[in-house]
Amino acid sequence: MGQGDIWFKGFIFAFAASIPLLLVSLVVVLFFWAWPAIIHFGWSFIFSSAWDPLADNYGALPFIYGTLVSSLIALLIAVPLGLGCAIFISEIYKSKTGEYIALMVELLAAIPSVVYGLWGIFVLAPFSAAYIQPVLGGMFGFLPLFQGPTSGPSLLTGGIILAIMILPTITALSREVLQAVPYSLRESAMALGATRWETFKVAVFGPARSGIIGAIILGLGRALGETMAVTMVIGNRPRVSASLFAPAYSLAAVIANEFAEAVTELNLAVLIELALILLVITIAVNGLARYLVWQTTLKK
Repeated sequence: MGQGDIWFKGFIFAFAASIPLLLVSLVVVLFFWAWPAIIHFGWSFIFSSAWDPLADNYGALPFIYGTLVSSLIALLIAVPLGLGCAIFISEIYKSKTGEYIALMVELLAAIPSVVYGLWGIFVLAPFSAAYIQPVLGGMFGFLPLFQGPTSGPSLLTGGIILAIMILPTITALSREVLQAVPYSLRESAMALGATRWETFKVAVFGPARSGIIGAIILGLGRALGETMAVTMVIGNRPRVSASLFAPAYSLAAVIANEFAEAVTELNLAVLIELALILLVITIAVNGLARYLVWQTTLKK
């Protein structure tokens, strides 16, 4: 190996090693600044619902609940829509019009989150309070999830706005994965007499399953960390409520709203610990995604 190759290998290794070092340094810095809150509250911080800055009494449960539930609502809405759109464009309607539809969907990803938030405040929240929530309450009012007074800014509204924001990610990546499946597999299935649905199920969805799972998890990752749009429509109330119609709070939203107003060392440490919890949740979700992709690949 020549001297140039050695230098090249060293530079490339340094670039590659900088990524995990950056992640480790991020965790270390957050842990260091959150240490006063970790020592003061311990594990009870995660399971407590208290939030009283004046008395320095804090708990993370309402924010963890709001983050996870709003992201789950977003997935329940965006995954069927995104996969359906991707399947329609790549398998059913292969034409210029389909390409235009794909372009319009991908353009949704270019819209700033604050614009989504403003649209959510002036359009989605009133529409949800006037139409969506009453309909859901009338149909499923026997469930605690759909009980209580309706309100525009709510957990449901936050989940809907997140679904719209992650829809382009799931649709675009799923479409690329489906189009990457060799067309010979489709031809083989149709030659054996398979219907269009059977061809898709056996010859397309099976090979593309791991990639689709990855697309869904990437969308979930964005939903977990989204800040501005959710802050503007979720209601920002630190309470755990069984009803989706009630206002809620998310980890990213409370950090954005209160970080500049933190006046005590403990208050600042608490907000940084919330950021650490959000980072841990995101890493855990991505780790789960890698595991699911790995398991799916092994079963092929």
